Amino acid sequence: MFFLKTASITMGVDMDYKDVGIVILAAGKGTRMRSNIAKVLHKVAGTSMIVHVIECAKKITADNIYVVIGHQAQLVKEEVNRYFKVDFAFQKQLLGTGDAVKAAIPGLKSGIKDILVLCGDVPLIQENTLRKLVNEHKKKQVKITVLATDIEEPGSYGRIVLDEYNHLLYIKEDADATEIEKKIKKVNTGIYCFDKELLISAIDKIKPDNIQAEYYLTDVIGIAKKQNESIQVLTMDDPREVMGVNTLEDLGKVECLIQLLGK
Repeated sequence: MFFLKTASITMGVDMDYKDVGIVILAAGKGTRMRSNIAKVLHKVAGTSMIVHVIECAKKITADNIYVVIGHQAQLVKEEVNRYFKVDFAFQKQLLGTGDAVKAAIPGLKSGIKDILVLCGDVPLIQENTLRKLVNEHKKKQVKITVLATDIEEPGSYGRIVLDEYNHLLYIKEDADATEIEKKIKKVNTGIYCFDKELLISAIDKIKPDNIQAEYYLTDVIGIAKKQNESIQVLTMDDPREVMGVNTLEDLGKVECLIQLLGK
């Protein structure tokens, strides 16, 4: 068994991404947005958040992109189809990130070996970050790579819990975290790279045993660890790039940041 230490992303050599599939989670309601518009349809710099994310994903792979839709599915689908040709998966009930990814699995092409999971409400994500993440995942030949960052005020982000050797122990969602865990500043960005076969095997084993009664994608990591699978955590330097939009206040912050990050 080995668990790689966390490290800053420094890889610069591009690899072949033909066997990489990208699953983008875009099914949620976004209740905290206090809006009748599906969260991923809110605009940043005049463009829907989901379009920003797919635009970045298309720079990694032109063909193997799967968008998981649910709330206001037809509206989200119509918006995406205005700009891109992608595959869609439908999440019948909004039962969490694990359930959302599971909805995409039946449509994955047979030649896909690794799955990059992105969030449709993280519009500032950059191409270089995704390339380096996939490169490092393939170079180390691990089963799961988790993208993390350090935030002074972690808020509602899931916490990355490490041992004294900086090896990943588990990821704890904020809603389920203890007061000690809530003080952890290293957080989960919600972006991962999974070995496809491991993901398919583990995702059927997750259960909604948590406060929100949801199927957490992060539970796949706990299952993989019990199976002695190889896992690594990569820590990126700039948390602004992976800022998720959960409120209108967040949307305003992202609007201000988009020019600074050169998106």
